[in-house]
Amino acid sequence: MHQLTSQTSTSAFRQRFILLLLVIIVAGMSQGLLLPLLSILLEQAGVPPEQNGMNSAAMYIGIFGTMLFIEKPVRRFGYKPVILAGIALITTACLLFPATSSLSVWFLLRLLVGVGDSALHYSTQLWIVSSSPAERRGRYISLYGMSYGLGFSLGPLGINLLTFGDHVPFYVSSAFYLSVMLLMLRVRNERPPAYKREAGERNRFRAAYRLAWFALIPSFLYGLMEASMNSSFPLYGMRIQLEEHVISLLLLSFGIGGLLLQLPLGIWSDRIGRKPILIGCGIVGASAFLAVPLAGDHVLTLIVLFMMAGGVVGSFYSLGLAYAADIMPVPILPVVNVIASIHFSIGSMTGPTLGGYGIQYVSEHSIFLFLGGAFLLFGLLGFLFRPKKLPF
Repeated sequence: MHQLTSQTSTSAFRQRFILLLLVIIVAGMSQGLLLPLLSILLEQAGVPPEQNGMNSAAMYIGIFGTMLFIEKPVRRFGYKPVILAGIALITTACLLFPATSSLSVWFLLRLLVGVGDSALHYSTQLWIVSSSPAERRGRYISLYGMSYGLGFSLGPLGINLLTFGDHVPFYVSSAFYLSVMLLMLRVRNERPPAYKREAGERNRFRAAYRLAWFALIPSFLYGLMEASMNSSFPLYGMRIQLEEHVISLLLLSFGIGGLLLQLPLGIWSDRIGRKPILIGCGIVGASAFLAVPLAGDHVLTLIVLFMMAGGVVGSFYSLGLAYAADIMPVPILPVVNVIASIHFSIGSMTGPTLGGYGIQYVSEHSIFLFLGGAFLLFGLLGFLFRPKKLPF
């Protein structure tokens, strides 16, 4: 009887896991498409780079704001309703983008996308991390990262749909979201594991930072990198005379690099530890970013560098989350997810804003010099980090 119950539970976990991965693939496709698509449309409309970058940051302002309260509705209603609400918000925004060309309305719609994206990702991440066995957590979270990377890599290809009309990419993205929403209706709802209230909110956040500050930096760097590459790189590419299809190809190669190494890095981190993998990936990624300005407009060289950078830093968010889950007690994982999402949104707001101002006033190469320096600093900080034990 016990064996039968265990098999049923394992089967339910796998089915739910596969459906959550499908949701993440679609979310990655949407985000991978919207960031460069909206930047290109605003650039073609004559919007200055700094305003373009600030408008791109709107989505991450929505993500940041949502992280301040998202834990409570997830605990009260469970994962599934919050995921469905997130999908509904993003779908609504995608359908409304083609209806207007107002910069202020697009800012509000991007905020809406940020709220939906934050709700969706927080719930799926926490659901997977909380229900995964510790000895296979790196593998499962890597599959999560691979799914997002797959969608994020395919997303920029939707730029080519502009030949059929500016509205077509938005409608296609909405259709994918509606499909996964129907599939999610079949999933049984669950809630996060309970924690001891007497520990206190402030103590839980303080404990997370004291114990896992190094493991929480990758989420900031991932947001910084992702938003810079998808919002500022299209501007950089157009400034150095790259065609739109080449820009989408380079973004695709960046994502493919992440896909190729996502699972191997997760498995290696299970075997030899997350910390050495994160340090090594940070240093290699920094080298690749710093070499991009030297490549100029040589497409083949850029493809190689983008695949290298994407391969090693494309796993940063998932590896950082897995490392934090190794260190932190399971009941405090919801706080870790909140902090990671906040760091991601701060990095994502910082990236396009600095990228836009850097391209306009400093140098068109500034985004890669900045990214290279940030990842190099992270790699060096890793040698100073020593995990601590907490009385939880």
